[in-house]
Amino acid sequence: MNLTENRTPHFEVLSDDQKETIYNGMIKTLNTTGANVHHEGARELLYSHGCDVDGIRVRIPPQLVLRALASAPPVTEIFCWDGDLRKKILVERGRSYFGPGPTPPNFIDPDTLERRPYLRKDATTVARVCDALPNIGFVQSLGSINDVTGPLADIYEFADMIRNTTTPVMSWSFAREGCRDQHRMAIAMAGGEENFKRRPNYIFYGEPISPLVSDFHAIDKCMYCAEHRVPQVYSPCSIGGGTVPATHAGQLVVALSESMVGVVVAQLLNPGTSIIIGGVQSILDMRHSIYSYGAPELSILSAAMTEMAHYCGLPMYSTSGCTDTKKMDVQSAMEAAFSINAAMMSGADFVHDNGYTESGITGDVFQTVMDDELIGMARIIENGVEVTEETMAVDVICNGGPGGHYLHEDHTMKWFKTDWTPTLMERGSYEDWVAEGKTSMKDWILAKTRDLIANHEGPREKVPEEADEALEEILKEAEARVAQGAPETKAG
Repeated sequence: MNLTENRTPHFEVLSDDQKETIYNGMIKTLNTTGANVHHEGARELLYSHGCDVDGIRVRIPPQLVLRALASAPPVTEIFCWDGDLRKKILVERGRSYFGPGPTPPNFIDPDTLERRPYLRKDATTVARVCDALPNIGFVQSLGSINDVTGPLADIYEFADMIRNTTTPVMSWSFAREGCRDQHRMAIAMAGGEENFKRRPNYIFYGEPISPLVSDFHAIDKCMYCAEHRVPQVYSPCSIGGGTVPATHAGQLVVALSESMVGVVVAQLLNPGTSIIIGGVQSILDMRHSIYSYGAPELSILSAAMTEMAHYCGLPMYSTSGCTDTKKMDVQSAMEAAFSINAAMMSGADFVHDNGYTESGITGDVFQTVMDDELIGMARIIENGVEVTEETMAVDVICNGGPGGHYLHEDHTMKWFKTDWTPTLMERGSYEDWVAEGKTSMKDWILAKTRDLIANHEGPREKVPEEADEALEEILKEAEARVAQGAPETKAG
């Protein structure tokens, strides 16, 4: 029977021929131009498997890319540390998970609404708010902590996030030391190394430098994650017209090539280890020299990159819910809505940066709360229309007849509950709106966010005592390491 069921109305922006052409452009780029790999161990690994190595330049032959893609798993599972399977992430075609992003230096203060440096307490705030939001599938911090020992901001952030949410965390680090410390913390939260291997409770984010550079720390962290089977992202932040060509097709070729270096290295070290590609794809606004997070080009490039990742058989790390405006306003809502819908309808797997304002310079948890509402709306569109004997309701229609209504039908009572119900948007009458104080959507967002900060308990009190003590001990050891001036691992 030639029956195809496809309820999800995803769109595609590239034809099959275009995907093949871009893929071949990546193969040619890696084979003839290659990438700079600032890591002696990685270069030795690549050389031993047939790569041409000239100084720091590495050229990767097509067969090695094909071999890496054949062993990289298309499906990844990330679990909650408390064992609750309702928040488990299953990364596979057709599932999209949304979350905040990492590392902005600034934050919108939840009390004053003023921009200030990101503080340690903010990591807890973001984690607890995300823990309560139904459409946030993974947690990042929306900032980089300013009020702790500088080189340890990454592990303080991770410790405070994982203790304050059961939603899986996506972490980052400055170097292998922080990557290792976070891994140890995750093992403690999982109740042991074997438990973590079976049910990893976080995913690590690493980023090469565009164009075509895998710096020492990026590839070193990639290698650590591969060695220890930590699910990871290896994806660039490509700037159209700046670090990559101004043409979209050229940007896709370079970005795909940059990610593929990490894929090849990870699979050579540990075939079958999980790795996700993609990254932030947008343009340089030449008027202001700003990397635009609200540009429509971000949406089209991210959608195209999603198709290229899936063409390669890999999950996609995409971008949405972000804005170039300085505070949550009409512009931020417009830009977030477009990018969220595009990410959902393109079928991206992990979609980060929901809550970024000021072109990625400032994190705003109010924006994240608004984005959660927009993600819920987009999810309804993505779900499409279910067509069955029951949903067509022909018997109900005949029973109602011409001129009737369906308010009294059992069918209505059953199915209206599946409709999406907004938590922030106004649908009442004008009279009710006036009687309730003419409240705007921004008012509702501020009230909801502050209520979650004040009243959502989160899992902090449920953290096992031995795990909590282990995290504190790791932090103390890291402080001692920095105080003793332990040298960072040298580039080679």
